[in-house]
Amino acid sequence: MAFLFHKFQEFVKTLAKNSMLSKNPRQLQFEADINRLFLYTSYNRLGRNADEADVDEIIDMASRAPVADQQKQVQENIHLQIKSFCMSMDELLLPDVKKINEGIESSEQSNPAPRRSGLSFAIGRNTPSVKHHDVPETRPLERADVSQRLKDLIGYTLDIKPSQIPHKEASQGLFLNGECDVGAVVAVYPGVIYSPAYYRYIPGYPRVNAQNSYLITRYDGTVINAQPWGFGGETRDFWDGLTVPEIRPNMQGGEKGPDRFWKLLSKPLDQRQLGNRGNILEGRNPLALAHFANHPAKDMAPNVMICPYDFPLTENEMRVYIPNVVFGDAEEVKMKRFGSFWFKLGGSRNGGPDIPVLKTLALVATRALCDEEVLLNYRLSNSKRRPEWYTPVDEEEDRRRWS
Repeated sequence: MAFLFHKFQEFVKTLAKNSMLSKNPRQLQFEADINRLFLYTSYNRLGRNADEADVDEIIDMASRAPVADQQKQVQENIHLQIKSFCMSMDELLLPDVKKINEGIESSEQSNPAPRRSGLSFAIGRNTPSVKHHDVPETRPLERADVSQRLKDLIGYTLDIKPSQIPHKEASQGLFLNGECDVGAVVAVYPGVIYSPAYYRYIPGYPRVNAQNSYLITRYDGTVINAQPWGFGGETRDFWDGLTVPEIRPNMQGGEKGPDRFWKLLSKPLDQRQLGNRGNILEGRNPLALAHFANHPAKDMAPNVMICPYDFPLTENEMRVYIPNVVFGDAEEVKMKRFGSFWFKLGGSRNGGPDIPVLKTLALVATRALCDEEVLLNYRLSNSKRRPEWYTPVDEEEDRRRWS
């Protein structure tokens, strides 16, 4: 299996030189990333029983197939993994008298009232949890119990611990507890999703990242703000993403640099702007912690990469495990990018995909991982002043990403 993966790695090194890729720098980097994701996630889907012929076929497809086709395959590969994760979470959390494990009763007795954490603060509660009338009952497991049991089912979970990155801004880091194969979905990026039409509503606009290091942007311009999600919660509940905690809940070690105090940096959000009025989400989602992944220090290499994932909203039973809500009207506004600016092109979109989607992000392993810190290449723009701690993984990739 190691030999087969080596063949993949050698091919990955040639991607940027592939003549089929677009000559536009930004599009070039997007297509190179999709090409890599196609290889990694397809390799993961093959499983450990793959033979050399299977590997050769995937490499041949990566060399010949149009990027659009590879992108569709990546979406399918990621969706299958997310679906499997959701089924595991259902097995853990949905009541079933025949499958109730020993210890749940004692857990309920010793923890009669769930403690408040990120998600409950974000909802804005000042009193003990009161169930929304549409929220289904789930097993009374604490987040830590869910995390450990998920590891027993899929082989890994995530922890937040003091980072091994040697600078004070790193503080907390994201750690994989267990083992996963290359191409596995390691984490998902939670929070409020903003399309370019609603950038002005991001807290702190226009200097949105001045006090918020938990913003991330997809190639299509979609921004996700993970700050309101925090560390998640201890229950399944209704979440609209409208408020953020003034002080972040304490975890192991100190807080993350300037984000020690979280504030609303602009005018209060109008709930009418939220097209879907929020959703019932599972706060105990162990993988909804992608925003705590740190950038690697000098002489260290990233071990995950960003993957855009368009979650189909027709998958109603999975929706509770997708830790995002959309800011804005349900109907998408047409926008076009010119340089670093976005302009509205007219009315709302007519036509487009038949299936409505939620534009999210996942972190995908670029090699096999085992009990280690999750490191993500931030690819900060080299056209702006970057933090002193930032060491580019690949300066050319940074340049192309933000061209």
